[in-house]
This record gives sequence, C-alpha cells and structure tokens, in this order.
Amino acid sequence: MIKSVKPIFVVLVFSSLISFSFIEKKDPTEKLVPGDKTPIPVLEFDKQTLDLRADDGKYTLLSFWAGYDALSRMKNAELSHALQNSDRIKMISVSLDRYESVFHAAVEQDQLNSADCFIETEGRTSEIFKKFHLRDGFANYLIDSNGLIVAKNVSADELNSYIN
Repeated sequence: MIKSVKPIFVVLVFSSLISFSFIEKKDPTEKLVPGDKTPIPVLEFDKQTLDLRADDGKYTLLSFWAGYDALSRMKNAELSHALQNSDRIKMISVSLDRYESVFHAAVEQDQLNSADCFIETEGRTSEIFKKFHLRDGFANYLIDSNGLIVAKNVSADELNSYIN
C-alpha cells in the first residue's frame, strides 16, 4: 500500500509545480509613486482637463471612486469631510461610474461638494483610468504645487499632518 502511495505523491507534487508556473504573475513594480510627476487628467466624458494646480505650499488631493465600490466611495466621502474646512488642500473627486444618475445620487447622499466632483463614464476603459494605473482598484493622490505626487492612498487621519 505504501509503495503505491509514493509514486502518486511524486506525480501530484510535480504536477502542482508545473501548474504554478502557468499562473499569471502581477507586475511587482508599482506605478505612480511619491516623487513622480502627475499625469494630466483629461475626462473623456465632457472633454475636460482637470486643473490640479495648487498655490505654493498647498496641495491637491485627487481621489478616484465609484458608486458601485463601497470602500472607495466611503473613503472618498471621509476624505472630503475631513477637508471641508481646510484651505491648504483642495480636493478633486473623480467618479468612474457609467451612469450620471448613480454619480449624482452618490454625491448628494455623501454630501460632497458637487463643484469638486467629476465623472468619467468610460470607467475602466478611460484614458484617465489607464494613466493613473487604477487597474487594481481605486486610489487617491496627494499632489504638491509643483505637480509631484507627495503621497498615495492617504487616509483622513494622515491628511491632518498635511493640513497642520
């Protein structure tokens, strides 16, 4: 009995090793990291270029989210509310929802400043999605007055250090 188990075990181990070699590996290098120049975001929905410029010593927070992604939506609302009384950080919020109605409902429900909220209905196929390498989910970027990324995926608590 033990003699017949040994060859089966060897075959299973060998086949497992072979199957692991065919698993698609993710690119280990992260795109757009602090210190990088921010790409110019252009919304295809209304052919609008977003102005990320901030005055000297101030920052812009560019946040990507969608109504169908509860975590990104919650984080976006949290960041927006944390910056309500800040004059050091201006927030630009970009929704990747396909439907304007979903976007407008989310902005209203989350009590966001609609003047700072934009929509890109092309979603995952849009140029902005590709330029900011959002393939693994949503992100936010803190950008200085020179257009350089200072931090990525900051929380509301982390923003306090930039506000003060």
